[in-house]
Parts: sequence; structure tokens; C-alpha cells
Amino acid sequence: MGSHTRFVPTPRTLMGPGPSDVHPRVLAAMAQPTIGHLDPNFITLMDDIKALLRDAFQTSNALTLPVSAPGSAAMEAAFANLLEPGDKVIVCINGVFGMRMAENVKRMGGELVTVEDNWGQQVDPEKLRAALAANPDAKIVAFVHAETSTGVCSDAQALCAIAKEAGCLTIVDSVTGLGGVELRVDDWQIDVCYSGSQKCLSCPPGISLITYSEAAADRVKARNTPVQSWFLDLSLLMAYWEGEGARTYHHTAPVNALYGLHEALLMLHEEGLEHSWQRHRDMHELLVAGLEDLGLTMAVDARFRLPQLNVVQAPTGVDEGAVRKQLLADFNLEIGAGLGVYAGKFWRIGLMGYAARRENVTLCVNALSHCLPG
Repeated sequence: MGSHTRFVPTPRTLMGPGPSDVHPRVLAAMAQPTIGHLDPNFITLMDDIKALLRDAFQTSNALTLPVSAPGSAAMEAAFANLLEPGDKVIVCINGVFGMRMAENVKRMGGELVTVEDNWGQQVDPEKLRAALAANPDAKIVAFVHAETSTGVCSDAQALCAIAKEAGCLTIVDSVTGLGGVELRVDDWQIDVCYSGSQKCLSCPPGISLITYSEAAADRVKARNTPVQSWFLDLSLLMAYWEGEGARTYHHTAPVNALYGLHEALLMLHEEGLEHSWQRHRDMHELLVAGLEDLGLTMAVDARFRLPQLNVVQAPTGVDEGAVRKQLLADFNLEIGAGLGVYAGKFWRIGLMGYAARRENVTLCVNALSHCLPG
């Protein structure tokens, strides 16, 4: 038998595509004593989380809640609840996470129609309009608002307006968007929007966040077939999150993780959404100036870059993986590799939540200057 010792991670500065640096207030909140998930105190916490989530999503949707699983589970919950076998779904793809949306449609027996744009480009509203004209029986339009694989922010307001004109419900992935870039669920007529705890909320991974409009809830109630997933069935989850007197046991909630989520949402509320959006823009501009001083090139047009997820082209002849390894070894700094067609060619540098600070920008630029040749 080998000897085992206590695990103590090396402290890192996380500036990749997620998880992001966790704020000390969130870590402190998670260290509070665990209480039972049937405790009246915990039910009070659940109600406050729902209210703070509605504020973060800019919605009055009653069906707004956390899901005890990462962001990918919220993606699956969105499709599992709205989609029935044979339903036609238009999925807009301009990166990895649009591809994952399409995979959900296929696995759930939907009829998939794709609208594809090049990586590094926004979803084209006119392509969506044409796809809807060619498929008047489509029931759902799905797209990624903040594409983590490419650093592109698509025009969710315009895309949802086009979908609504055609009578479709919308599913919007804003896992990397919530808290870091403008997102207005009600004003933009989004029917289902989901996110995750580990990006711009600066909370540990493991919780996803989702909101359903009244129209989406009506679609779920009118289903002819059971929701494919028991765990992600909206009706069961909402019965669990309804509060004292009406709460039906569903699963044992991750109590301490929800302490952390509450603290993160409270901090976002204290800062103010628009201040948070502006802070991410300010730090993005500072980072871009520093990277361009090093001779590096941004992959995405400035008009639709995500300020919290910066995709940077590695210089010709530079081993991007070796640079990332050196940053980790010499500076305890993590940045992300490219995904899909960007693999081996680009870096993804995150400025999410607590990481969107001047000292992090300075660290990243200075560390890269030491790791790049010449």
C-alpha cells in the first residue's frame, strides 16, 4: 500500500476559458457550516438565490433556478424539456457549443436544421431568417450568445426577434455571457437561457443556472411525452425549488456550493450589472493594448468580441502549448488552448468575474513577454 497525504493544490491565477478565479468572499461563504437541505434556513436561502438569479438574468420569470450540475446539464435541461421526438429545431453553429446544441437535438430525436457561420464570426441573422422561411414548421431556434470556443458575442436580441416573428421558442446559451456582457432575457424575448457558476460569477464549477419564460413553461406542460431526463425534468425541479410548504423532495442539494453561488450573486447585485459589464470591457481594452504591444493579433473583430474571453493568435513558429506550459510552471498562470479548428493555433485568455482586474492583466502581459521568443 502506498502512502497518501493531504492534497494541497498549487495556487494559480486562472485566466483561461473557465473555471475563473474564485473570489475570497465566495470561498469563505462555502466554508460555513453545512445545514440540512430540508432546514428552514436553507429554504430561505433558496428563495433569495432565485430572486438574485432573476436580477442577474434581467427577467421576471418565476421558473428561474440553479441546477445541481455544471453548465452542460443546463444545456441538456433546456432541450430535454422543450423538445419532443420529431420536433424540428434550427440550431445556429459558429463554434463548439453550437455543435453541442445540435448533438442534443439529434440524441433526443428532433429533426435538426443547422445554420452555420465560420468560426470567429457572429451568427448571421439573415441566414437564420432564410432557414426559418425554408422551414416554417420549425418549433425551436437555438444559438450561443457567448461562444466560449471562439470569443464571439452574437446579437441575441436580433436573433430572438427573428425567431419570434416565425413563432418559434428560443434557447440561448450564455454560459460565458452572464455577468460579463449585456444580457436581458425579458427585453430580448429569450424563452430559455442558461449559464454556469464558474465563469463571470467567479464561483466554483458544478452549478448551472437556467430560466424559462411562461411560453416555454406552457410548452413543457403541453408535452405529449415524458421529459427524457428524470433528473432534469422542469416540473420536478420546480417542485423542489418552490419553497416551504410546497417543496417536494427531489435530490440532496449541494448546500455549501449554493452558499457560494448566493455570495457570488450577491456580489454581482452589489456591484450592479452595468458596472460589471463595463469593468469587463475596461479590462478587455487594457489587455488588448498590452497584447498588441507584444505584436500579438486578436482573432475576433472588435465589434463582436467577448470582453471576458479573448482569443489570441499564437505567432507563426511558436509552440503555443509550450508557452502555456511555461506560463503555468514559471508564473502559476493558466490560459486556455484553442478548441476545434483553433487547436494549436490560438490561446483563449479569460477575464471573467474576479479575474477581470488590472493586476491580472499586468501579470498576463508581463508573463507572456517573458515566454515569447525575441
